[in-house]
Amino acid sequence: MAGRFVENLETFVLTVIEDRRHGRLAAFLRVVLRLFSALFGAVVQLRLALYRAGLFRHPTLGCQVISVGNLTVGGTGKTPIVETFARALQKQGRRVAILSRGYKSAAPPFWFRLKDRLQGGGLLPPRVVSDGQRLLLDSTQSGDEPFMLASNLPNVAVVVDKNRVKAGRHAIRHLGCDTLILDDGFQYLALKHRLDIVLVDRTNPFGNRHVLPRGILREPARNIRRASYIFITKATGDGSADLKQQLRALNPTAEIIECRHCARYLQDVFSGERKPLALLTERPIAAVSGIAAPKGFEDELIRLGAKVLYHKRYADHHRYEQQEIIDLINKSLQRGAQAIVTTEKDAVRFPNIERRDLPMYFLRVEIEMLSGVEDFYACIQRICFK
Repeated sequence: MAGRFVENLETFVLTVIEDRRHGRLAAFLRVVLRLFSALFGAVVQLRLALYRAGLFRHPTLGCQVISVGNLTVGGTGKTPIVETFARALQKQGRRVAILSRGYKSAAPPFWFRLKDRLQGGGLLPPRVVSDGQRLLLDSTQSGDEPFMLASNLPNVAVVVDKNRVKAGRHAIRHLGCDTLILDDGFQYLALKHRLDIVLVDRTNPFGNRHVLPRGILREPARNIRRASYIFITKATGDGSADLKQQLRALNPTAEIIECRHCARYLQDVFSGERKPLALLTERPIAAVSGIAAPKGFEDELIRLGAKVLYHKRYADHHRYEQQEIIDLINKSLQRGAQAIVTTEKDAVRFPNIERRDLPMYFLRVEIEMLSGVEDFYACIQRICFK
């Protein structure tokens, strides 16, 4: 019940932020949120200034540290790009560990965490989702993105801890890693980065230009000047001239790479059997998702030829219950759907159920570079051989 209340509250606040909710209450809330936004932005800039001045320290761990992150909250398609970087570095001979905070993973009991913090953080070791050879934790314990990365990258370690310095030390000392990728690490300044890769969603680069909680920016857009490389995601191949001009004004030196997320195949959620995308052609389906930008997923299914008769959207990172899946099957059958399709990130949160009235697939998506391919491989060489 508590989880559902939080999800409903998040959805309500999002409609206020995006100006989709009207009336006096919504207008009043936007004024309040704008005041908090000004305070939040000031705190963010002060924190950056303290790190630049050396009053806050960010230690080095004696190995390559690459951050992949966003200026905005959610929806840029970060996980496939983290996967692309990790795979490319591993193929070049690097022993890679992905460090994640494990957003919305099951946490140890509060009193145990408090005791750990009071004792300097040494009581609780990081959670190793994969040691580079074996998958050791499920999505509940690790979080959906770390579990997904660990499942798709059999030769890459994945370590979860809010303290990425501790996680990095563990990966180096106990897993033999020499290259660390900070998943969602642009704002994580407690560990020195060698390179900062920042993702910008072409369809919604900076939201309404306000920082949290009035907007979706984690920090002011001008802070993208810290980025070494900028990936424009969800590009269409038209060059993104206007967006590139905005980005160049904010960061004249970063390499800019355009990419898009391309569907590759369907995979059965429970059996793992792969099916060609042609299976969607003229097929009546139901779409279910609990992600930050569900419309893009649904539009992609339509572009692939599917007839989306019914769609169900949940809050980002929603953890599905068995009854919800059963209800979804019933409603899909009532609408005449012949299959249920979800995202890969959602699939790792599906409970295992016996009832299989309808096949359930997730859409496997990978990154395709549209421009700046040479810059990407130059980046990999720079990390590996300098």
